[in-house]
Amino acid sequence: MTTETAGPFEASERGPTSTGSRTTMILGIVTLLALGVLVLFGLILSPADENQGDAVRIMYVHVPSATLSYVGCFMTAIGSAVYLWRKSQWWDLVAYASAEVAALFTAFTLVTGMLWGRPTWGVFWVWDARLTSEAMLMLLLLGYLAVRGLAADYQVRAKRAAIVGLLLVPNVFIVRQSVQWWRTLHQKPTLTLAGAHIQGLMLFSLFTGFVAITLAFVWMVIHRFRVAWLEEQVDAEGLDVAIAERRAEGVAS
Repeated sequence: MTTETAGPFEASERGPTSTGSRTTMILGIVTLLALGVLVLFGLILSPADENQGDAVRIMYVHVPSATLSYVGCFMTAIGSAVYLWRKSQWWDLVAYASAEVAALFTAFTLVTGMLWGRPTWGVFWVWDARLTSEAMLMLLLLGYLAVRGLAADYQVRAKRAAIVGLLLVPNVFIVRQSVQWWRTLHQKPTLTLAGAHIQGLMLFSLFTGFVAITLAFVWMVIHRFRVAWLEEQVDAEGLDVAIAERRAEGVAS
């Protein structure tokens, strides 16, 4: 005896039935509180830098945003790999949601980096190895989203997007190592395995930034996944209705 499934996906796959839940509501409230603490420490309590002055405060959102954009790229690559292996809609949508949020965080990283670069380097943009590789990462994410949004059969566009998604990890590695491999204007990593190059309230403010930005990232990915899942279910139901109507027309004729 076999179980008939709707579409190319396993019947055991289950997803959300709404865009929000009690858990995401609590997570959203905690995220807002964490962002408030970040504003307090980042703009008021932490001291200005001896060399960069108040411009250093951009670091408290710039560094965490860059790090979480890399996390989003890794999640997209993992989701893409699992989709290619198991043809799981759940993992494809994890990759899709992560890519959208990663693109947002990458764009925010580029913008805050430009704002930080103006008082530090004297210009908003230079074709520095770190900035250029980060811009390439942004283009690759936009390419993934463009392929994922093509008007084609679900399996076709999901497979093509997954292949693009696998390319994100090598690009992230290039971005991360660019300040080590080439001579760049961009400073070396603030936090390393050997320790931190800042201390006191500046270090605590950066840590607060990581907590707040991570919470925001998780909240966004969860909600985007829920929306994407519901969108696909609506599209699938619409396709089933259209097929049923076409078959009914055939029988009637």
